[in-house]
Amino acid sequence: MSPRPPGPRTDSGMTPGRVIAVCVSPTKGTVKDDVGIGKLIEEYGIEGDAHGGFAHRQVSLIASEDIETMKDRLPDLGPGSFAENITTEGFDLSALVIGDRVSVGGCLLEVSQIGKECHTKCEVFHKTGDCIMPQKGIFCRVIKGGTVRSGDAISLCR
Repeated sequence: MSPRPPGPRTDSGMTPGRVIAVCVSPTKGTVKDDVGIGKLIEEYGIEGDAHGGFAHRQVSLIASEDIETMKDRLPDLGPGSFAENITTEGFDLSALVIGDRVSVGGCLLEVSQIGKECHTKCEVFHKTGDCIMPQKGIFCRVIKGGTVRSGDAISLCR
C-alpha cells in the first residue's frame, strides 16, 4: 500500500491521458484480455469481469509506462498482463490519492485503494519474480457507469 495520504485534491495540474486497453477475464488470478470496450456498472465494475462487484476494488488501472518497466524481464507483457481492467497512457496514475475522482470517457471513478498485497502471486510474478500491481495498481469504485473504450480520455476531475 502506498504511503500517500488519503483525501481528494482540488488541484488540476495533471495532464490528461488516454485509455489504451479495456481488459476483462471470466476468472480470477489470470491475465485479462483486451476487449477494447467495456460497460462500467455503478458500484460493480466492468460487466463480464470476474473481479466485478468486489467491494471497493471494482476497477483496476495500470499505466502502460509501468508495464514497460517490466519488459526487460518478460518482453511479451502488455495490456491485461497484471490483471488490470484499464491500461492508461500519458496520465500520471502515481500522483493519484485515495478519494480522487477520475473521468474515463463518460464514466466517473473514485480512487479507493492504491496497490494491493498479492497473497497468491500472479502469473507474471511466477514468470518474472516480481509484479508491479502491489505498488502501481490503482483501484476504484464506479461512481457513474457507462461505456469505456480504447482511445477515451482519462483525467483528474476538478
